[in-house]
Amino acid sequence: MDALAARASTSKRTLYAHFESKDKLFLAVVDLVRDLYLDRLRTPGEYADDDTEEVVLYCGRFLQMLLWEPTVRMCRLGIAEAERLPEASARYYEAIFDSAHQRLADHLGLRYGLPPADSTRVAHDLIGRTLHPRFTRALFGTGQLLTERPERESIATDVDLAPIRAAVAAALPPAR
Repeated sequence: MDALAARASTSKRTLYAHFESKDKLFLAVVDLVRDLYLDRLRTPGEYADDDTEEVVLYCGRFLQMLLWEPTVRMCRLGIAEAERLPEASARYYEAIFDSAHQRLADHLGLRYGLPPADSTRVAHDLIGRTLHPRFTRALFGTGQLLTERPERESIATDVDLAPIRAAVAAALPPAR
């Protein structure tokens, strides 16, 4: 809390006036990260005019944002604190992973006419294929991280879209 107060140019007393404990502050940070993350991720339909390419770029953007060094650090922190603060870890997981899956599943249901169970299954499959193995390596410290804030314009530079395109082509029916 001393380091945090110094970085915020305030006192510990002021921090504790706003957050009664470190745990409450951590939960507030998780909520803030969620809002910022989802605002930057957007929805699949905002990435391209082509039905298939919008899914490819959305999955690529999801991976790109997960490979950003601060995101990987926050994931590691959420894992490390899972036993002590299960609510915080669950909220972080929901914010980063469940929300991205749900946005993709909703989009697939609308754009491809898939029933909810199928769109959820396809979304989970595509996200899994997108993340493994690059995100797993990054999480364990054996993969390269992005040190600059990832921007939409650099998705194709930061992420190899070829395997994502292949996964999307194999998983999706022709758009309606």
